[in-house]
Amino acid sequence: MCGIVGILGSANVTERLVAGLARLEYRGYDSAGVAVLQPDGVAMRRAVGKLDSLRVTLAANPLSGLIGIGHTRWATHGAATEANAHPHHAGPVTVVHNGIIENYADLRAELTTGGAVFSSQTDTEVVAQICARMMAGGLEPVAAVAATLGRIMGAYALVFIFDGEDDLMIAARQGSPLAIGYGETDAAGDSEMFVGSDALALAAFSQHVSYLDDGDMAVLTHRRTVILDRAGAEVVRPVQEIVAESWAVDKGPYRHFMAKEIFEQPESIARALRGLVNHQNGCLKPLLAGVDFTTADRVVLVACGTAHYACHIAKYWIERFASLPVEIEIASEFRYRDLALSGREIAIFVSQSGETADTLAALKHLFIDKDTIFCRMWPHGAATDDAALVTGEER
Repeated sequence: MCGIVGILGSANVTERLVAGLARLEYRGYDSAGVAVLQPDGVAMRRAVGKLDSLRVTLAANPLSGLIGIGHTRWATHGAATEANAHPHHAGPVTVVHNGIIENYADLRAELTTGGAVFSSQTDTEVVAQICARMMAGGLEPVAAVAATLGRIMGAYALVFIFDGEDDLMIAARQGSPLAIGYGETDAAGDSEMFVGSDALALAAFSQHVSYLDDGDMAVLTHRRTVILDRAGAEVVRPVQEIVAESWAVDKGPYRHFMAKEIFEQPESIARALRGLVNHQNGCLKPLLAGVDFTTADRVVLVACGTAHYACHIAKYWIERFASLPVEIEIASEFRYRDLALSGREIAIFVSQSGETADTLAALKHLFIDKDTIFCRMWPHGAATDDAALVTGEER
């Protein structure tokens, strides 16, 4: 549930980085930090706790610069400490990261043997150390990042900035969403550029975004943004207009987002039903055309965290109204087990955020191993949770 904001700006970016992170507070986090490029290199400020702690740190030790990255972290590798908070820095490289680098232990051991000194317990610092080593070997930043991506395994959204590079930001995605925001172009043909793990984080800065695909690397400058696919070929991703509704990103009168979510449940249910029900005839919309529940012998629900809890409610409903047995799987364990599948299952993957790495990995695992071909993503905003359904009946 970590959050990322990056700004390649024409004015001081520090306050805007924090403002962008504030729009991602609904995700939950336990530390935060920003890094800003200054004349003598990148400087960082990090703090444990909520953004107010980071604001206090910045008030005591201000930062100013035209290019910067920010991050809110939910601790995975290493406790919630200032040293483990993002961004992470090695040599001329500074990076923020959402996701998990699965082979970080092997890479860390390799780097340590080679003389690297680590200042955190995180998997993310491995990325900075590898990229710094690539640059020390003579590679320019773009080539160094590409080489780094070739060494790491897992799910990631990464944003890099570099000492001495005041017109360069590099972003990469594999399994963890990342959006590119486009600012207004000035008379000289330059524009501010933005990166965010969620388009809502960019809504105050840009109304037009592109979403990177898995395997993409984006090279951002004030004059031009180039997106390269996994094979290194230049590609164009569609530019979409975003409209951020204030209810989605503001706490309103509530102390925190948990309270907001509790008290807004009636509104949330009504909003979900508006996308699911045809109010002219009182019937459900045909959202699942192609899925024949009468041919299934069971339903498998796959999810993590609060989405896993929601599956227990769905199990009750499905078994009561559809008379189909339901099994519930924890997504993080799903792809590591030998699955006893008959080909007559309907698997439903549920994510509280739409981007839970383990749930997406489980979905991809089923596609690869079982040759299933039917997939339907629930329309965004039509339901509380995004969902994907897969059936073996259409092989």
